Amino acid sequence: MRRVADDDHEGVCTPADGIHRRLDLLEAGFRRHDIDRAVGNGSFVRLRRGVYADAETCEPRRSAALHGGALACVSAARHVGLWVLSPTDPLHIALRPHGHGHPHDGCVCVEHWDHEERNRFRLATIRGILRQIFFCRGVEEFFVALESALHARKIGRSGLDWLAKNTSPLAREAIALARRDAESGLESLVRWRLRHLDLTVRTQVRIDTVGRVDLLIGDALIVEVDGVENHRSAEHRHRDLLRDARAAAQGFVTLRFDYALVVHDWETVERAIGAHVERGIHRR
Repeated sequence: MRRVADDDHEGVCTPADGIHRRLDLLEAGFRRHDIDRAVGNGSFVRLRRGVYADAETCEPRRSAALHGGALACVSAARHVGLWVLSPTDPLHIALRPHGHGHPHDGCVCVEHWDHEERNRFRLATIRGILRQIFFCRGVEEFFVALESALHARKIGRSGLDWLAKNTSPLAREAIALARRDAESGLESLVRWRLRHLDLTVRTQVRIDTVGRVDLLIGDALIVEVDGVENHRSAEHRHRDLLRDARAAAQGFVTLRFDYALVVHDWETVERAIGAHVERGIHRR
């Protein structure tokens, strides 16, 4: 098992990718002719006056640099592989304290003023990204991204302690509840929203002849949550029915919800779970 590093940035960019200011390139020994030649042969892409990207730099980071900063908040989280609830958000951009953005054609960027000491074009640490999410998008999206970071071992004890000191009591409640074993953002969201019901909710529980189930409430109520990309085919549907039947043969009851229900119609989901709990179906 590799050592957890609080400043891991595993995402779609490789370490060699980069954004450069012209002044920094000149100070590093480039001549003006070298820069112009790199632009001409495609090694550099000119983003705006005095700012260049390596040819391999991904489009989201180029767009952030065009605006004057680095990816932030849910955009940065998505970029480094963390779960986020809203896949179609506009880009969130981190600017330096007292800095300003550079609106561009079609710009709908959401600006953040970041207080971490770093290069203006470099992503914040994982802990910094999570803090941005908490204050911008609220505790639910924070909790989902936090459990993703824990599951991927992108944050350790020191990062959690820093977050606890630099957020709020509500964030500390989320940090205390967060675990490493959730395998999707929907699982995390369901467990967070059920916390006030004082139920035992376990994730990724293995049941004989069934396999691992997403959540188990008490010792008999299975909750399965299907992402937007799952279960489109008849084969997947048959597999789900077989799992549910095998679970029923052992005394379990299965409730199954999709992404739209969990994210956009939680009241229906909670009523369904609550009705089963009131009847004691979660106990064997």
